Amino acid sequence: MTWPQAAIASFSQHPDAGIITSFPGLGPLTGARVLAETGDDRSRFTDAKGLKACAGAAPITRASGKTLPVLHRRVKNQRLAAAGYIWAFPPSPPHPAPEPTTTAAKPPETATPPPSATCSAVSSGCLHYCLATGQHYDEHTAFPAPAEVTQNEAA
Repeated sequence: MTWPQAAIASFSQHPDAGIITSFPGLGPLTGARVLAETGDDRSRFTDAKGLKACAGAAPITRASGKTLPVLHRRVKNQRLAAAGYIWAFPPSPPHPAPEPTTTAAKPPETATPPPSATCSAVSSGCLHYCLATGQHYDEHTAFPAPAEVTQNEAA
């Protein structure tokens, strides 16, 4: 048995494996890395800000007089930050074979931009909440659809 297979087999036996792998972009191997770096002690991070700071996803703000610089965090858990990068930027699916060109060219399709690094910060906050409450990730609960404004409410 190779080391990735052994890590996946060991990770799948953990009680939090189902919660961690319910997040999009976290497979069994990246989930094992996240669990190994965060640990399974729930009192280690009292809130989501602690987990974000450990992962390097929380910004540093320093107020001095009239300036308020917002800096990125350099001191962080490098292995957790690398796992967060893999989590935020999952590999794209293979592209289909190009269609043969015809005389009438199609307009080029715009590619969707990759998710930002704040995606990792939001997801690590959701991860802290889900692990603390024992819930699986649900996209509709984490990011509810905005309420539609009717004509009567707008007037």
